Amino acid sequence: MENSEDAARRLENIRALTDEAFAHMDMDEFLDTLLDRVREILDVDTAVVLLLDRQGRFLEATAAKGIEEEVSQAARVPVGRGFSGRVAAERRPVYIADVPSAAVFNPLLAERGLRSLLGVPLIGGGRVVGVLHVGTLTHREFTEDEAELLQLAASRAALAVQALVSRAERAGARELTRSLIPTALPDIPGAELAARYSPGKASVGGDWYDVFTLPSGEIGIVMGDVAGHGLGAAVVMGRMRSALRAYALESTDPAEVLRRLDRKMQHFEPDATATVLYAVFDPGLERVRLSSAGHLPPALALPGRPARCVDTKPDVLIGLGIETPRETVTVTLPPGGLLALYTDGLVERRGSSVNTGIDRLCEVVFAGPPEEVSATVMSALIGRERTEDDVALLVIRRAPA
Repeated sequence: MENSEDAARRLENIRALTDEAFAHMDMDEFLDTLLDRVREILDVDTAVVLLLDRQGRFLEATAAKGIEEEVSQAARVPVGRGFSGRVAAERRPVYIADVPSAAVFNPLLAERGLRSLLGVPLIGGGRVVGVLHVGTLTHREFTEDEAELLQLAASRAALAVQALVSRAERAGARELTRSLIPTALPDIPGAELAARYSPGKASVGGDWYDVFTLPSGEIGIVMGDVAGHGLGAAVVMGRMRSALRAYALESTDPAEVLRRLDRKMQHFEPDATATVLYAVFDPGLERVRLSSAGHLPPALALPGRPARCVDTKPDVLIGLGIETPRETVTVTLPPGGLLALYTDGLVERRGSSVNTGIDRLCEVVFAGPPEEVSATVMSALIGRERTEDDVALLVIRRAPA
């Protein structure tokens, strides 16, 4: 039995480890260092961390010491099954005195020659995010102090893992969004274009815009906003962008393109929803056909006239699961005419209606050079404060006569 001085020293080791690691390590470094220290402090042969997958159905081996093949062989354990699955399902420490005679799900544990196991849940923010377990090659009875120490390490690790995963996902979402947002707008004869994209303060989301030339010589322009934030929304946005481009090659009717996109998303991404505005310009830009899947109407500015919203019918959102006909409206764009497409982050503010933001947008949009228009809009509607939501703005003008 260890004395109180030894127990205090062990406790301090765990605290120092997690506090320091949280500050400057990435997740792989953190987990590797944590497991090394846990093995040393508890004098065990193996230590493993399994993290819960996105669906909350499986525990996936993420880091291991002494039984590294758990990670290299991508071991997965269903929640509620076997040793680790039971720890996650019951949300409490589980001790197995004799592994060969126990009903463990992962055969690696027995093949490695482990005799005794102690596992504890990783709980952060009130929910299970994974499992930490240790094992020995000889029979071992773990004391209450050792179980408490392992649970402390797991609890502090859970908070760090959540923060590190969140940080990694934000970085991944940011890079994915940057790779999908055009770095430069295409050079289209007779057209002048400008765009702005500003990630929200809360988290990168699924806003995107796209401009491409079709085989017919027509120009396709897209403005979309996937519901949600973070890496998941960015991934869905990437898939939706690619699918819409493919359907745009098959039909030049914006409503038909959105219908096919909706069908695809309902089948392959049933939990995803998005607003999308798709416009197809004639080769000379004198006419534009638009269809809206629940997206905000673009602002139209003609030379010598105040800007106004295009009278588009906002059909149902992409992925909403409602089969209704979609409509395409046609707008004439004279020389010098300008369209401004945007996402709700530009016009929506807490405490005021979105219509107020749209009215303000129409007040400042004018039929001028798109770069000047974009700068004016961003100054008037965004100002100095970063918005909570992403902001995307795309301005296209038919060249003056």
